[in-house]
Amino acid sequence: MKIFRILVFALVLLPAAVFAQEQKTPEQREKEVREWIDKEVEKYTRALDLDFAQEFYVDSILTHDYYAMMEETKEKSIAKVSNSDIYQAIQDKWAERIYVAFRKVLDDEQWEKYLKGGAGREKKARDKREAKRTSK
Repeated sequence: MKIFRILVFALVLLPAAVFAQEQKTPEQREKEVREWIDKEVEKYTRALDLDFAQEFYVDSILTHDYYAMMEETKEKSIAKVSNSDIYQAIQDKWAERIYVAFRKVLDDEQWEKYLKGGAGREKKARDKREAKRTSK
């Protein structure tokens, strides 16, 4: 029942959020995205003690995958797709790609910190949602 209320609440707010995003210029959206990516890179650099090359790769991974996710989400939005499960699947797909790419960049100690910082829980949640999607 709680999940149902959350879903209904999200579906009610989704059009408002999309409308608010549409009110921004492409330059404003681009600036916000870049600022978000920069903050994430800073967060990972501090938390995982990334060296310069790792910082570069993390920035590249986030930049590529986040923009790709936004593009895929935009395509669904333009096609008037309203099923929230599809949008969740898109987010999960790109989060999984980031997870896999980060494993290639981080050493074992950094990877453990990354997992303990929430990535492990997020991975389990993605896997659970994927199992649910494939069992339908």
